[in-house]
This record gives sequence, C-alpha cells and structure tokens, in this order.
Amino acid sequence: MGTMDVWTRRRWWAWVGSSIALPLRSQGTFMDLLAEEPTDWEDLLPPVTLAGWVRVPVPPTDGIREPLQWRREGDELVCTGTGQHEWLRWDQELSDFIFHVEWCVPEGLEKYNGGVGVRLSRYCEIWHQAQTTPAGGYLFGDSFLEGSIQRVNLRKLMTANRVKPAGQWNTYRILCQADRIVLWVNGAVVNHWAGCEVRRGYLGLEAEGSVMRFRNLRLKRL
Repeated sequence: MGTMDVWTRRRWWAWVGSSIALPLRSQGTFMDLLAEEPTDWEDLLPPVTLAGWVRVPVPPTDGIREPLQWRREGDELVCTGTGQHEWLRWDQELSDFIFHVEWCVPEGLEKYNGGVGVRLSRYCEIWHQAQTTPAGGYLFGDSFLEGSIQRVNLRKLMTANRVKPAGQWNTYRILCQADRIVLWVNGAVVNHWAGCEVRRGYLGLEAEGSVMRFRNLRLKRL
C-alpha cells in the first residue's frame, strides 16, 4: 500500500475495518445476494424506442448530438460507439439494489472503454461506475465526499482482473446498500467500497467510443 494516495489508503482501511466488523451471518447473506440467479428480477432492457431511458452527454453542458449510437437488436442493446461521450440513463431513482448486466465487445478488439453506472446524479456530474475495459472491472467515478465532488478510483484495490477476452460475455453485478458499493465480476467480488456518501441515484450505461453489446439487464430492489 505504500504507493496509495491518502484518499485510497483511508478508504482501504475503512473497508477492512467494516468488513471485520460484519457478523459472519451478514457476510453470508451478502454473498448469497450476489450469487442469486436473477430469474425473477425486473427486466430493464430498453425497448426499441429506448423509452424510459435518457441520453445524458458528458459533460452535461455539451448537449445531445447525433448520431444516436444506441439500438435494440433482439435481446441485446448495442452501443455502436460512433457518437459522443454520453450516458444512457434509466429514468428511475434508486437507493438499495443489485444491478445485473452482461456485456461483451467484438472478438479481436484490443482497446475499448465503457462502464456500468450506479448512483448517478440526474445530469451525471456525480457518477460511480464499474469499468468495462480489458484492464479489468473496478469501481471508478466522481463521488460526493466530505463536502465536495472527488475522484474515486479503486483499480489498485481490484482483487483480480476477471474480464474475459474480447468476444466472450462478461457478467457484472453491482450491489448498492447503504454506504456500500460492491462489484462482482464473473463469479467473484473484485471491489468493495464502504464509505459512499451518495445513497440514491440512477443507473446508466456509458458510451465512450467503443462498440459494446449488453444483455440481461436485471434489477433486484433491496
């Protein structure tokens, strides 16, 4: 931990302390929630019209520009990556939940970038996301901490890079409960952040210049 910045070190010890303090029964329940099959969860896959979802540019002052880079293909949502940097945000605010998302990029693609967002503000100035990159899945964003918006990056605390090679589907589950955000990638927890001061927000998918496909967008409210 010698190379961590002050914020990362402080949050690391907060995570260690809170994890030790959890009763074993709570930890078991917590893991059971993440491992549960999402068969009876809410299906959030956007319709062809994208009704219920809102495009939010990054930064929000840029305004919405064409072309539209999101489209429904069968049971999948495709981001063509040909438009502006933006979020496709689900237009319902949530507090505690688990969000299940499966994603992949075309076989042979070596460089790509995107994210699955949780607890986004309405115009996405505050955002927390699970990175969808070949470097791994980890929590990253601009969060409200100690009275101001600060950058959060838990890449150094990622337990392992569990992202599969391009062309294969990845499964993410993100749990938001009270001050915790937990990222589960392809069967295992890779990041666990205790100390998030933002307790409500929106879900979203990020477009950042990469072709990406999504399926089985499922929500379990807690």
